[in-house]
Amino acid sequence: MKNLPRVSIVIAARNEAARLPARIDNLLALQYPANRRQIIVVSDGSTDGTLAALSRFGNAVETVDVPACGKAAALNAGVARATGEFLVFTDARQMFAPDAVRELVAPFADPAIAGVTGELLLDCEGSEVAGRRKGRERRRTRMDRRARNERRQGRREDFDRRGRIVSTIADGVGLYWRYEKLLRRLESAVGSTLGATGAIYAVRRALYQPLPAETILDDVLTPMRLVLNGGRVVFSERAFAFDCAAVDAAAEQRRKVRTLAGNVQILGLEPRLLVPFVNPVWAQYASHKIGRLLVPYALLSLFTASLALAGQHPVYTLALVAETALCLLGGYGAWLDFQTSRVTRLAASSPGVVSERIANA
Repeated sequence: MKNLPRVSIVIAARNEAARLPARIDNLLALQYPANRRQIIVVSDGSTDGTLAALSRFGNAVETVDVPACGKAAALNAGVARATGEFLVFTDARQMFAPDAVRELVAPFADPAIAGVTGELLLDCEGSEVAGRRKGRERRRTRMDRRARNERRQGRREDFDRRGRIVSTIADGVGLYWRYEKLLRRLESAVGSTLGATGAIYAVRRALYQPLPAETILDDVLTPMRLVLNGGRVVFSERAFAFDCAAVDAAAEQRRKVRTLAGNVQILGLEPRLLVPFVNPVWAQYASHKIGRLLVPYALLSLFTASLALAGQHPVYTLALVAETALCLLGGYGAWLDFQTSRVTRLAASSPGVVSERIANA
C-alpha cells in the first residue's frame, strides 16, 4: 500500500447533486490510501447546487466550477488541477469495486503502458467471476435508491417488486456489451484496445493531451492519441465499475447515436488514424470502428443484391429469406418495446398503481 502511486480521480458533472454524494462515498471507501488519492469534481455549469451537495466532504473533495462548456473542456479543467502521477476518469453515475483503482493502476508497472481501461459490468449481465456478487449487491442498493428518487420526482418508470427500474432491452444490451468487451480483451492481447470505458479508465498524466472542447467521446480520443504516440492501452479484467442498462430502446438509441457521431467526429479530429503506417493498430481500427460505421450501408447493399439475384440460385433465395427474417425480428422487437413502454406509461398514470408499487417496494 505504501508504494502505490498518487492518483487523481476526475469527474465532470452537470446537475448531478442527487447522485454525487453517494458516488463520493463510494470513492472514499476505496482500498486506496487517502494520502495517495485526489478526488476532483468539475461542475460544468451546474444549476442544481451540485457543488453545495459536496460541502459535507470538506477537503476530501476538490471542486472546480466552470461555465457550461461541455464534458471535454470540463475534464481539461479537472486535469489542470490534478497532481497525481495517473489520471483516473469516471462519471457520477457508476460505482467502483473497492479495489478498482489499485487494479486499474497495476498495469502501469510496465513503462510501455500509457493507458488502462477497466471493465464495466451492467446489471443485466450474467457473471461467473468471483467477487462480482458483492458488486451486484452494491448495484442493487444503488438501484433501489435511484428508484425511490425517481418516484419522489414523479417520473413514470416501471419498477420490479424490489422497486428497481426495469429495462425493456436488458438482454440485448447485455449480449452486445459482452461482445464488445470480448473485442477489447482480444485487441489488448495483440497490441492496444481502441478505446476505453468512460466509466473507468486511467492514463499517465504526463501523456495526457487537452481535448478539443467539442469532443464527444473523450474515452476514445484520449486512448487513440496515446496509441498514435507509441503507447499501449490495455484492458484490465480486474478493475470493475458497475452500472445499470438503459431503461428502454429510446434511451439506448440516444446513447448509440452519440457514440456513432463521436466516432465520425474523431476521424476529423485525428485523421492520422486513417493512415496505415502511422496508426499502429490500423487494421483493428478499420475493422472495429470504421467497419461499424459502414454496416448499415453494407446490409442495404446485401439485401438489394439478394433481391435482384433471388431467382437465379437457391443460395441467393436463402440469403434473402434470412435477411428478411432478421429485419422482421428487429421490427417485432421494436414493437414489443414500444408496447411495453406504452403499457408502463398508462399504468404509471394511475395513482392506485403507483401507490401499490411504493407500498410493495
